[in-house]
Amino acid sequence: MKSDVSFKGRMLMKKISCIILLFAVVSSYAQIKVQGVVKDSLNNPLELANVVAINEATKTLESYGITNAQGKYSLEVGANSTYKMQVSYIGMKPFEEVLTTKESDITKDFTLQSDNQLDAVQLVYEMPVVVKGDTLIYDADSFNTGTERKLGDVLENLPGVEINEDGQVEVEGKVVNKLMVNGKDFFDGDTKLATENIPSNAVSKVQVLRNYSEVGQLSGVRNNQDNVALNIKLKEGKENFWFGTVTAGAGTTPDNELYVLQPKLFYYSPKYSLNFIGDFNNTGEVGLSRRDIRNLGGGFRAPSRNNGTSINLGDNGLNFLTNQGNALEIENKLATGNFSYSPHSKLDLSGFLIYNSSRILSQETSLVQYTDAALGIPDETTEQRSRERSDQGLLKLSASYQPNLNNQLDYDVLGRISNDSQDQNLVSSVIGGVEQLDEVKPFSINQNLNYYYTLDDKNIFALEAQHLIKDEDPFYNAVLTNDPNGSDAFDTTAEALGLDTSLNNYDLGQNRRIKSNQLDAKLDYYHILNQRSNLNFTLGTILSNQQFDSNIFQFLGGGMQFDPTPTFNDGRATNDTEYNFSDVYLGVHYRIKTGKFTITPGFSVHAYGNKNRQFGTTFKDNFFRFLPDFETRIQFKKSEALTLRYDMRNQFTDVTRLAQGLVLNNYNSIQFGEPDLQNALSHNVSLFYSSFNLFNYTNVFARASYSKNIDQIRSLTNFENVIRTSTFFNSNFADETVSVSGRVQRTFGKVRASINASFNYSKINQFVQGRRSLNEGFTQTYIPRIRTNFKVAPNISVSYRYSVTKNNQGDRETTFKTNAPAIELDAYIWKKISFVTDYRYTNQDLGNGQSQSFQNWNARLSYRKNRDAKWEYEIRASNILDIDSQVRNSANNISVFSSETFIQPRFLTFRFVYTL
Repeated sequence: MKSDVSFKGRMLMKKISCIILLFAVVSSYAQIKVQGVVKDSLNNPLELANVVAINEATKTLESYGITNAQGKYSLEVGANSTYKMQVSYIGMKPFEEVLTTKESDITKDFTLQSDNQLDAVQLVYEMPVVVKGDTLIYDADSFNTGTERKLGDVLENLPGVEINEDGQVEVEGKVVNKLMVNGKDFFDGDTKLATENIPSNAVSKVQVLRNYSEVGQLSGVRNNQDNVALNIKLKEGKENFWFGTVTAGAGTTPDNELYVLQPKLFYYSPKYSLNFIGDFNNTGEVGLSRRDIRNLGGGFRAPSRNNGTSINLGDNGLNFLTNQGNALEIENKLATGNFSYSPHSKLDLSGFLIYNSSRILSQETSLVQYTDAALGIPDETTEQRSRERSDQGLLKLSASYQPNLNNQLDYDVLGRISNDSQDQNLVSSVIGGVEQLDEVKPFSINQNLNYYYTLDDKNIFALEAQHLIKDEDPFYNAVLTNDPNGSDAFDTTAEALGLDTSLNNYDLGQNRRIKSNQLDAKLDYYHILNQRSNLNFTLGTILSNQQFDSNIFQFLGGGMQFDPTPTFNDGRATNDTEYNFSDVYLGVHYRIKTGKFTITPGFSVHAYGNKNRQFGTTFKDNFFRFLPDFETRIQFKKSEALTLRYDMRNQFTDVTRLAQGLVLNNYNSIQFGEPDLQNALSHNVSLFYSSFNLFNYTNVFARASYSKNIDQIRSLTNFENVIRTSTFFNSNFADETVSVSGRVQRTFGKVRASINASFNYSKINQFVQGRRSLNEGFTQTYIPRIRTNFKVAPNISVSYRYSVTKNNQGDRETTFKTNAPAIELDAYIWKKISFVTDYRYTNQDLGNGQSQSFQNWNARLSYRKNRDAKWEYEIRASNILDIDSQVRNSANNISVFSSETFIQPRFLTFRFVYTL
């Protein structure tokens, strides 16, 4: 049931706006500005000097600042107060002075002396932000307000740091690709596991490692500006002791008994570390989603990722009906373990084990409207209910051996296994009743071997090799109703497939088996010409083999099975295809630094070989290709840069698009491949700008990209009512995409304001019912946000998401508008009680005078005697308004899609948290 709460939602957001305005006014009340310049004894300005103001009455940190390139600082403090001003700079003696404020701004300059001229001044407070070269260090307690419970809460308080919608940590617009705790990898750097599970009270410092390189020997010869890592420094007393939390809770609903058990235990010492994370609940709280598990790469990165070749091995796992956050019933079990061990200074061993299990009951109602009436495709309403089961396991072991500074050897092995199934019952307004069963039990083993050798100060060698084995075995079964004496919507398709039409139902089955074996290896040689330039020669190869077998059959009852012969596609209903791909390439790159510029032009020359064998015929394609690339970086300041990139890429498909036999994607989607498919070629240009001004805490980043695909592999689709049959070909018409995104964030005292914006345009050629049409899509999204960061007062975060999606599908245009205001409130009361709540209202305008809306409200109330108390008692409520469904609308190249997904009811649980 959709919630008709538009008026109430608007009124609530007006009240919220008034509240946040009040907080902004209060935060600036009776404030004056203290500003000036920090210099050395020779009157030279000092950039990145730290200036703090400590309130003499409360003995608390009132304000802080960092000087800019001109040595200027600016602080906001209270009027008519007395402060101890402390100024510090690396290599200089700290300086302090007592300053009394009136009701007008003050200009105050400071001069620091060399380290050997004065006695040391005792710094009472940790500087909230310190810059040391490429490392940015945040003091967590300087930003914490008391309601934080996990690392993610701490990170969201930090200027320049954001957790995006996918749960990834971004710093200055760049996704963090590694997270460590006390210098040791945490589950191979997975940021989501860390942000959701590491307790906030264990965090002392957050170190942002910009231009991060895992291999010290290559830090000076590779461009690492996109590599960002986080290192979490633990508080004193957390080393050599177990720490963490154990949460247990329960609740009840009219239909179910609720339970929660979440042990999170950690042990760190200089020699080894152990981490155990468990999450067992039926309240819908997801420790790691199925997609998170699939995307958990274990730190593996393909050696050929920058060589100009992209080959797709495909993903033949299940496409579940819903995600784990939107369902009627959700039961999750997560058990993980992570270790690191350094038997001596030259050898590091590490690994992790993850088991993730989910049981989900989902229900969805959807409507698909086809945009071009001339295609003759009827609109379809579908009601479906699904039971989903997923059991996933990952095991990774790693070893790193570095006998000296000139040699480093790394080895990793990652194994995956899963057992997934989905049992769906649906009723289509066109097809009728359908029962579907999908099952798959895939496994893969990925190995990685890297060796780095520095011959001398002019010559460095790097060998990187990766080997992947993957085995997937999806099974599909669909049962559709049939009237042997009448006409059904599926009859035409059944006859074309060669099925027996005399039975009371069509009981279809399909077995598929896809085996993949790939080697990706390269040898890099770096010749250092001088301190500012070097040459890089690369010799590499990608060798890939895929085997694909499939067959379609019909169950006749009584244990009998029938292998049909289709009346089209030359009667091919099976596949026995082997596909071999090879790429041998030589790359040359020259890297030079001159002034503010770092320029890296280069190219690679490839010898490609493709061969696939099926139905007694072999198809071959061997050719050469020259692929240029270019990168230039302009470093305007230490924390401001602009990067331009261009490259050409060859894109190759997987075996399933080459296989000529029929494949059932599901009951209403049939495909057969084309063995003569060629590669697609793309031109890619990107521009990235980032600036982090510590003087006024303004963080700006912008990203723009353009891609043009030539000879793109496109589907040629024909419909029989709502059942599509597709094959593939290389389109002569180019597809284009343009994407622009950015964020501006600035801190004003205790208030932080930001705005995110994104623009995406795509032009895609489509071929349906023998006709070519052009689909143009344009999406623009704006998200302004304002939040406070008071130490004692309640804190509020207010955001507003406005999105417009337009699709021009030939002779029809669709427009969707989304308005989604949201508010988050957290309060730390009497230093004992924490109250955290979030509310979101979403309204979707369908562009035809109709709109749909829903809302979501969650809250948490907890009590602990003080911040160091062992026990905490918590009441947590989700979906407080008891909304029973959420709506979603979208459009693609041929249709408009709207759906209503039913969700879990209101849950109320009581929890106990014990802190070690």
